[in-house]
Amino acid sequence: MKRVRDEMRSEYKRSDFTKLERGKFYSAVAAGTSVALLEPAIAKAFPTSKAVNEALAGLLILTEKTTRITRRSTRTRRKPPRTT
Repeated sequence: MKRVRDEMRSEYKRSDFTKLERGKFYSAVAAGTSVALLEPAIAKAFPTSKAVNEALAGLLILTEKTTRITRRSTRTRRKPPRTT
């Protein structure tokens, strides 16, 4: 098997890669931010991270309100009276 000396495609030039910055997003990741990939239809509906955060915050508030409403009582049910 021959060893390939340069595995880069011919359309790429090494000079294009000198502008890259190592660790560009390290500080953001270290600060605890998360990156999520959105499907195109969702990205169209929420074009900015602020819009996504507002929608998710609203969803959290809504779920907190509705879980309080739908909780079942911890009180035991009464048995229906016997009919003879």
